[in-house]
Amino acid sequence: MFPRPAPGRRLATGAVLLSLLGTLTTSAWAGPRDHRPTPHERQHQHGPSVTHVPSTAGSATPLSGYSIRSTAEVTDSAAAVSSPGYRAAGWYPAGPRSTVLAALLADGVYPDPFHSTDQQKIPREDFQVPWWYRSDFTVEDTGQRTRLDFSGVVSAADVYVNGHQVAGAADVTGAYTRHELDITSLVRSGTNTVAFRVRPNDPNKHLTTGWLDWLQPPPDRNMGLVRDVLVRRDGPVALRDAHVVSELAVPALDTADLTVEAQARNDSDAPVTAQVTGSVAGTRLTRTVPLAAHESRTVTFSPADVPGLHLTSPKVWWPAGMGGQPLYDLDLAVSVAGAVSDTAHERFGIRDVRAPLNTDGARQYRINGRKLLIKGGGWSPDEFLRWDAGYVEDRLKYALDLGLNTIRLEGHIEPDEFFDLADRLGVLTLPGWECCDKWEGQVNGGSESGEKWTEADYPVAKASMAAEAARLRRHPSVISFLIGSDAAPDARIEKDYLDALRAADWPTPVVPAASDNASPQLGRSGMKMTGPYEWVPPDYWYAKREGGATGFNSETSAGPDVPTLDTLRRMMTPAELDTLWKDPGARQYHRSPSTVFGTLKIYDAALTGRYGAPAGLTDYVRKAQLAQYENVRAQYEAYGRNATDSSKPATGVVYWMFNSGWTSLHWQLVDRYLDQGGAYFGAKKANEPLHIQYSYDDRSVVVVNNRHGSTGPLTARATLFDPDGTQRYDRTVTGLTVDGDGAHGTALTLPSLSGLPPTYLLRLTLTDADGKEVSRNVYWLSTRADKLDWAHTDWYYTPVTGYADLRGLSSMAQVPVSASASTVTSGGTSTTTVTVRNTGDGRTPSLLTDVHLVDAHGKPVLPVRWSDNEVSLWPGESATLTATYRTADLRGSAPRVRVSGWNTPERTVPAA
Repeated sequence: MFPRPAPGRRLATGAVLLSLLGTLTTSAWAGPRDHRPTPHERQHQHGPSVTHVPSTAGSATPLSGYSIRSTAEVTDSAAAVSSPGYRAAGWYPAGPRSTVLAALLADGVYPDPFHSTDQQKIPREDFQVPWWYRSDFTVEDTGQRTRLDFSGVVSAADVYVNGHQVAGAADVTGAYTRHELDITSLVRSGTNTVAFRVRPNDPNKHLTTGWLDWLQPPPDRNMGLVRDVLVRRDGPVALRDAHVVSELAVPALDTADLTVEAQARNDSDAPVTAQVTGSVAGTRLTRTVPLAAHESRTVTFSPADVPGLHLTSPKVWWPAGMGGQPLYDLDLAVSVAGAVSDTAHERFGIRDVRAPLNTDGARQYRINGRKLLIKGGGWSPDEFLRWDAGYVEDRLKYALDLGLNTIRLEGHIEPDEFFDLADRLGVLTLPGWECCDKWEGQVNGGSESGEKWTEADYPVAKASMAAEAARLRRHPSVISFLIGSDAAPDARIEKDYLDALRAADWPTPVVPAASDNASPQLGRSGMKMTGPYEWVPPDYWYAKREGGATGFNSETSAGPDVPTLDTLRRMMTPAELDTLWKDPGARQYHRSPSTVFGTLKIYDAALTGRYGAPAGLTDYVRKAQLAQYENVRAQYEAYGRNATDSSKPATGVVYWMFNSGWTSLHWQLVDRYLDQGGAYFGAKKANEPLHIQYSYDDRSVVVVNNRHGSTGPLTARATLFDPDGTQRYDRTVTGLTVDGDGAHGTALTLPSLSGLPPTYLLRLTLTDADGKEVSRNVYWLSTRADKLDWAHTDWYYTPVTGYADLRGLSSMAQVPVSASASTVTSGGTSTTTVTVRNTGDGRTPSLLTDVHLVDAHGKPVLPVRWSDNEVSLWPGESATLTATYRTADLRGSAPRVRVSGWNTPERTVPAA
């Protein structure tokens, strides 16, 4: 490992670390694959390089990296700093998309900020002054025009090229505004320098990005350059804003009309005749365009003049599980006097998205004419906005593994590659602006910290909307833009947003807010934001009120999601782990900076009230996994059951949140290291394609069919047991058929039985016509219901005055579970097959038996996708589970599987 400075060491007084950079072998980016560096980290290990920019017309070359340093430590003039040959002694290397702190972490200046409270040791005052970002690029000739094209400046920057200022921070401001600066007159053959003097960020004052109550905010507040800075080369005529507008025939899906548009801009001082050529969907495009000096003209190709743009049997893009994800390519070029002057390329998909309000006022999405229950999760990027395409792809594949179809991005709108991945994988996305800071400062309720807008903010907001609309419109995965979150924009702001969206040919519904609010032109949002965000019992979700399963709930969950013991030991000290289970009232640094969500008091009271006081850390964590499994499962099951109701149907639910940007104790279905616990497998169980489930409100047993086609005849069986396995009730129903597309059918309703113990178990099984088990679900229930105090509901939860009695689970006898495993490897992917069997000689089941894939040192192998997990087995029953993962993530070790459970002793067996 590299040497590290003492805690709290100031950059201003620290010695230059250049001598250390050559010895770097790992990075402070201790991500899920922290055994090997990401491409971003590898760049840091060798320092920023000079970017070679080709002369090819139409090329767009990202700067490969920067040297950065605080302006408090640089006494040289801006002209000197931004001139070629400047000796950047003592500067830190930074990647092509890097906040200041992300670079310092990668350079080893500070230890892992995700562990314990180490982030508090990073001095915030170092980031209250501007920082320089400096990069060199070379060109071989100056015959082409040269431009800087960029967005992602947090929060603002003065821009210099070769000693000259080309833009000021008053204009280059806002994280989402896009800028194109013509630097042709300054560029010379050989080495050139671009420098950004980046201003400090304050999300309450600037239209950038913040973290609200999600996590402890980074000390630098993400100041830096977080998207690529491109150096563009082109000739006298530039092509800009090339895009395709598609119109799909719905519901037949048998034809689609494509309209191609682009701006041809003559940047020369003389008139020219430009030739625009290209192709799309197998159709050639050509147009002669006369342009006066400095004239811009829209070039349009439509089916009216190019019959080939009327497609028959188009390849239609679908969300995963509903169909394929085919994509088309648009290629354009503009030539002058036979020489290519500029090019444009765009990949897009053909699909139709509608989202009208239903008769109850809820927004109902339709994709290609088919209704779709939005089952989503809230997205968080890495806290320091570090981009790792592999890590992002792993998380999006986890979303699909959970049966989710949508990811919501409240601010923190990721770079193009994120949406490319979503397009390819079939994951729908709901991007939009964030709440509670400057973005809603003009319209929030007054308790939030965002400042009111000045006149200077309106054009920044409109430019942000225009830039994101032009960037995102081509992606079939993007099904809306939310121009408000907790609040809807006022008339002036809404008009600016809508004008920008219309100018960009925005193709999907625009939603005024993620809450139940309205804006003057768009009207009601059709969404609700009624919570909860803190613990509530499972039966909460079945009430058609507040956050219950009716309408479209844009963000909601039962709050805390305590990760696995493996993850907890990576993120907290032994003393902190001791406090975690012993002191419910303690402030938890890894929960939230919010005073509302700063402790686990409400959650811990429920855990103790329902399951009994924890006897130690391991007992606390196992109870947490049990509680999170039942609660997350109930949330998705309730919305799934109610999706086709005739009155007040559920139309969408976004779990708050899908993941966290750091090591967290709340709001996550999957933790930072991609480990999976009760919350993960509860969601996976609830969202399986064909699913049998129990209803907490009316005791009905229903089957939900998320497939497109109807089922054949099914057999449903419900059996009640005491915790010791004594059978109390058993009923089988045959000949059940269920329509597709989220329809459900009721198999039976459990009777009220006398003599049941306070805690009992329910096993549900569903078999097909061949007797094959296609769904299995096990519940732990109580004769004493949780008592919700609806009258005292707050914005973040509904209090509980009495808890269900699930303490009987603690009396369950320990049950041995055998395990045998084997692994096959092909093409870099390994599949481990595990068979677990309850070998007990009594009647007691093994409840929530967990199987973890581990290496020879007992460390979880992650990411991994299980066919099923956390299964409950009665004596003699077995389950065969498969785990799929990258062979490289074994790090040369032989695979092993660790088996444990609620009442199953832990054991580890080989799986080679």
